[in-house]
Amino acid sequence: MAETREVRQKLRITIGALLAVDLAAVALLLSPVVGSERSRREVSSQLWKELQVKTHQVEPLRDMDKKILVARQQIDDFYKTRFPSQNSAISDGLGKLAAQSGVKIGQIKYKEKDPALVGLHPMEIEADFSGDYLHLVRFINSLERAPLFFIVNSVELGGEQGGVVRLQLKLETYLKSSA
Repeated sequence: MAETREVRQKLRITIGALLAVDLAAVALLLSPVVGSERSRREVSSQLWKELQVKTHQVEPLRDMDKKILVARQQIDDFYKTRFPSQNSAISDGLGKLAAQSGVKIGQIKYKEKDPALVGLHPMEIEADFSGDYLHLVRFINSLERAPLFFIVNSVELGGEQGGVVRLQLKLETYLKSSA
């Protein structure tokens, strides 16, 4: 009989403790700490929107390792095709562009600058060109689209005589190192 009383006593204590935990859970659920069902839904909706924004921001970073390999290949191709390894290729390129555009080349000055980038030597070009205005516009456009890499730093109008316009250009390009 004493054992039954002990078991009943332990059972009452356990049931009381469980009831206290249940009451505390109900109080917490209904309290302002947890908030109403509506506020929980709003918080959930806001967190979902934040997740969508973060996912959208991270999207360009997917497969970054593959993109890096493609970019390296594109850079190698750019260096191979757009930068000459000899000075003569620059003058040949300018001559071809001028002939295609119907522009005459006047004086050209080349100045090799100190290498700022490994493997490339900057080359500064100052040149005088003459021709019809439309032909000069086409020439500048073709410079920007040329297979060789040219940067047009400045364009100065030198004057006009009998429909022939003189133009002074300052260009920049790069030579590949021979090593």
